[in-house]
Amino acid sequence: MKNSKYKILGLLLIFVLASCEYDNIDPITKVDAGADAGSPEVEIKYPLEGTTIKVIEETTSINIKFEVTDDIEIDNIEVMVDGNTIETLNEFTDYRIVKASVPYDNLANGDHTVTVKATDMAGNTTTKTVNFSKEPPYSPKFSGEIFYMPFDGDYTDLVTLKTANEVGDPGFTNDAYLGTAAYKGAPDSYLTYPLAENFLGEEFTAGFWYNVKGDPDRAGILVAGADQNRTQGFRLFREGSADEQRLKLNVGTGTGESWNDGGVLDVSNSDWVYVTVTVSPTESKIYFNGELMNTGTLTAPIDWTGVEQLTIGSGGETFSYWDHKYDSSPIDELRFFDHALTKEEIQNLISASAVTLHMPFDGDYKDVAYNREVTVVGDPGFTGEGKIGSNAYAGALNSYLTLPSEGLLSTEFSGTFWYKVHSDPDRAGIIVIGPEDTEHPNAQNIRTSGFRLFREGNATEQRIKLNVGTGSGESWNDGGVIDVTADSWVFVAFTISETETVIYLNGEAVNTGTLTAPIDWTGTDLVSVMSGAPRFTGWNHLSDTSFMDNLKFYNKVLSQEEIQAAMSE
Repeated sequence: MKNSKYKILGLLLIFVLASCEYDNIDPITKVDAGADAGSPEVEIKYPLEGTTIKVIEETTSINIKFEVTDDIEIDNIEVMVDGNTIETLNEFTDYRIVKASVPYDNLANGDHTVTVKATDMAGNTTTKTVNFSKEPPYSPKFSGEIFYMPFDGDYTDLVTLKTANEVGDPGFTNDAYLGTAAYKGAPDSYLTYPLAENFLGEEFTAGFWYNVKGDPDRAGILVAGADQNRTQGFRLFREGSADEQRLKLNVGTGTGESWNDGGVLDVSNSDWVYVTVTVSPTESKIYFNGELMNTGTLTAPIDWTGVEQLTIGSGGETFSYWDHKYDSSPIDELRFFDHALTKEEIQNLISASAVTLHMPFDGDYKDVAYNREVTVVGDPGFTGEGKIGSNAYAGALNSYLTLPSEGLLSTEFSGTFWYKVHSDPDRAGIIVIGPEDTEHPNAQNIRTSGFRLFREGNATEQRIKLNVGTGSGESWNDGGVIDVTADSWVFVAFTISETETVIYLNGEAVNTGTLTAPIDWTGTDLVSVMSGAPRFTGWNHLSDTSFMDNLKFYNKVLSQEEIQAAMSE
């Protein structure tokens, strides 16, 4: 009976197949693939040409991503790093399209190449190579810079990649001058950093941002001593009251010591002050915000005999006998230099410290100031030549950049960039740091925090405007008009203080807006560049097809003179 059922099913199948022919439905037939028409196509997805990888680790791992296509069949794919084969692939699920990711470990600092070589069954070969590099997370920005500790969540010197030792339980404060955090002392707590031989010579400079506190009423700040005799190394410390603190410097000269009574800081104003200490073979100087406070005389150069470590945030083991112990004052952006900086160099250092973001757009979308992670949305491009440098950002439809706002938000804020405006579309977001509107995800428009810099107009002119959220309200600045038909680069700057906003075009103030309260940053965790999306779309301020170059953010209100100086760079 069972066999009879199978026979009946077989007859039915033959009948169905025959019916298909009569219904003008062709049966499946084998198709000759034909002759191989060309070589495989290779696209390396990551790393891209010019990619720079910056991590603290001396070696790191990457995933090499690529796509290979062929008109007939791929035979094998060879993946190489710096000319050495790391993987050969010859088994594929799809023999015409291969998308793969190959891991590579132990990538060291330096310039590198990734090569993907694909061969098809006919022996045709295509080879593609990209150049990329791995760099330390920081490259010294200033002449003679030998030490840089930004205190952004760790105690690593980014020049040497050495990490300080923790004594007790030191910590961080989010109320930083620059970046995401600053050093914050605690009772019986400080850092020690081992000093290599000849790390500091007869001439050096130490500079840092400092927010002085009056409790305790005395503390060590930076100390490098051999013992408790004060005849070697140096001691920077503070003494005073709850209202004012005097910063002083003691330098050991081998057989004696030199004193510099420095200057007084007002505890009550809670302002960050840039403290600079310079030591030469004949004198020491203490500066506050680039202004000389006092000079001390050295009868002989500083003596480093027996000095093995630097203590940060305390007098430590060699200078606690006068109760100069832990410092509760936040410290940020600590640097050392191998020479005594001039007043002009110190002022340049202070000005550079105010830059929190710098995107030159020279063929990539990097933040060269602090290497922030930038996300590319859509398909923006480059102009091929820039107003500053070798290239500039070229906007495209539904395309823009985003990055985290952490470390960029301050009560005072400025932004500058070169801009060549286009009028299609007739309105667009330029820079937006705004909160998410979860109730209106497709038309977001909360304006009570953050800011929105955008343009509106027509085919012949576009007006640059600024909206700032103050918590319970908003402030408007109607800015100024750019002539679209001129097709020229314009230097755009805007500043936000606690009481007003100012928009500048080519170094000239074009309009001022009043703030009833300082800017409110609630919920503003994302920065958008060259679009209102995704946080300012309710009025159709979407992607900007204009050109942008040399974008910078600052944690201060730039003066007109500073804006004009930035324009002249």
